[in-house]
Amino acid sequence: METVTEPRSRRRMSGSERREQLIRISRTLFAEKGFDGTSIEEIAATAQVSKPVVYEHFGGKEGVYAVVVDREMQRLMSMITEALSAAHSLIKLERAALALLRYIEESSEGFRILVRDSHAASGTGSFASLISDIASQVEDVLADEFAARGYDPKLAPMYAQMLVGMVALTGQWWLDVRKPSREEVAAHLVNLAWNGLTGLNPNPAITAATRDHAPAPPAKPRTSEKELRELERAREKELKEAEKIRQRELREAEKARVRELKERERLLKEAEKAREREEKIRQREAKLAERTARLEQVDSAE
Repeated sequence: METVTEPRSRRRMSGSERREQLIRISRTLFAEKGFDGTSIEEIAATAQVSKPVVYEHFGGKEGVYAVVVDREMQRLMSMITEALSAAHSLIKLERAALALLRYIEESSEGFRILVRDSHAASGTGSFASLISDIASQVEDVLADEFAARGYDPKLAPMYAQMLVGMVALTGQWWLDVRKPSREEVAAHLVNLAWNGLTGLNPNPAITAATRDHAPAPPAKPRTSEKELRELERAREKELKEAEKIRQRELREAEKARVRELKERERLLKEAEKAREREEKIRQREAKLAERTARLEQVDSAE
């Protein structure tokens, strides 16, 4: 194979510059074709260097792939970790969702590399291991929230996997569609994760209708009309209970909103009174200053 050499007029790159160039080129090729679909020959030809140059810097395709994956994982992990440093749990969730979507938007090639089937050459783990690391951080956040709200903190690891998995899969979907906007997607993610469909139940269980709807063994006879009516009544009962819970939560939310409005109104009144007091003090000080000036004028005249 004929080696493509650089023109003599072109400035020779330093070792670090050449290394960064090869990483950028490899990143694009791995994102487009995957590890197996990319060859050392293609990397070298795109960079307009010989294959030995690539081997010199990375030892082979596996080496440059490991560097690319490691950089992407570190960048995404850093963004998520920073987002989770917020004080309030809701803010943590919002910022973490936005951080992932921002990474996808700004580093689409890197995200495509991470979500591809993991290759042993990465040496730093897979996207699944990255998600597991993020879930471990979320687990600590959820454990504190669960304890504060009376839920079992031992369930935090499971809920962390659910939450992170939901966000990660949504990110993979959004990678290609890019609609709606990043902020809108994050808002909907947080809406579902934070508010739930009908509110988080501290002791969740599948409904009786779902439990009884499990496929029956072949030898079992068909469900009778009586059993169907019982299942229907059970389903209606479950729906009524869910509606009661939703209505109760709506009432509690309304009461909280009213309390917040009253508190805000009280603070506004206090602020207004404080401004009035400050104005009176300012006026008194102005009168004293005016009186002092007059007395000084009289003294000067005498």
